Amino acid sequence: MWRLVPPKLGRLSRSLKLAALGSLLVLMVLHSPSLLASWQRNELTDRRFLQLNKCPACFGTSWCRRFLNGQVVFEAWGRLRLLDFLNVKNVYFAQYGEPREGGRRRVVLKRLGSQRELAQLDQSICKRATGRPRCDLLQAMPRTEFARLNGDVRLLTPEAVELVHPSQRLLDRLVRRYAETKDSGSFLLRNLKDSERMQLLLTLAFNPEPLVLQSFPSDEGWPFAKYLGACGRMVAVNYVGEELWSYFNAPWEKRVDLAWQLMEIAEQLTNNDFEFALYLLDVSFDNFAVGPRDGKVIIVDAENVLVADKRLIRQNKPENWDVWYESKFDDCDKEACLSFSKEILCARATVDHNYYAVCQNLLSRHATWRGTSGGLLHDPPSEIAKDGRLEALLDECANPKKRYGRFQAAKELREYLAQLSNNVR
Repeated sequence: MWRLVPPKLGRLSRSLKLAALGSLLVLMVLHSPSLLASWQRNELTDRRFLQLNKCPACFGTSWCRRFLNGQVVFEAWGRLRLLDFLNVKNVYFAQYGEPREGGRRRVVLKRLGSQRELAQLDQSICKRATGRPRCDLLQAMPRTEFARLNGDVRLLTPEAVELVHPSQRLLDRLVRRYAETKDSGSFLLRNLKDSERMQLLLTLAFNPEPLVLQSFPSDEGWPFAKYLGACGRMVAVNYVGEELWSYFNAPWEKRVDLAWQLMEIAEQLTNNDFEFALYLLDVSFDNFAVGPRDGKVIIVDAENVLVADKRLIRQNKPENWDVWYESKFDDCDKEACLSFSKEILCARATVDHNYYAVCQNLLSRHATWRGTSGGLLHDPPSEIAKDGRLEALLDECANPKKRYGRFQAAKELREYLAQLSNNVR
């Protein structure tokens, strides 16, 4: 099935933002006592705010000691609950400090879904367990399919998860690296408590981003933000830096370097020694960030990452498995859209999807974002524009005219950007 991915919800127009801010000022005046209390109180020590009371219908408990001890504190405006209606994605910035280290560092907190999505999750669990939309989640979870691994089950198998063609090798990796248990390190489920098994399955079903970050960690060179831990329905990851979007009008030298890094990420996720292809199904300027010190580009939103096991594909040899797959260019009317088929991505050994996604949505003239066009490499210096090679490679990478043209264009584009980057340093 082909899927067209529209931009995420929550991108408000300027007029709506102004109206919302006006309404907010009125509310702030009407609720000034509660506003002051909200500012002074550290709600990250509140078990109900963290939704720890909903476990095991939650994402984990490994960071609860840090939250409940007051080591994690919201930054400035994040303390005001009146602003939550603007925070559609439920993403917060906070400061975290270890007493022994002295000083604090910035972290990002995520609920992994909107308030509506989380409410729908609760209702779904309750209806499956009791037939009613409201219930005690602690009592309900063992009566749902999230408990199918409880007891003497030894392995997390493909039959137990709702993923597109997951391999046993991938699932073993998820269990072995699962960070929300004290006894990780084995692919056998015997090291996980029943509550931890239910948390694992729920996270996999609701939003697998934490499991992607754990299974392909930044410490091993993968281009993802570092996973820190969870408490209830609040997940903590390392703060990387400003969004890629903030570099849209950076000096040409900087943008060339960032573009080269993006193409290197596309290559790494497509071809690596582990024979896992990680396909980016949602690519926009908001889903990448840049480190302020090292200038490194990192993926900060890994919710929509599809993992295909190339080793399994070569072993099972599904129909046309060895035919190179070319993603179809889609010049849609919306921002950051991509067309793809999960079934095909998981059934071919050679796929150009990541090159397509990065070139179309970030680098080429086809990239549109927040009312702009031209992509990250807009307005090149006159000598590069006159030469025409860069524009030709970007066009072929985004919308190839030759058969298998994108594969060759992506390779040449990486080499050309590396050359340009070296020339300007």
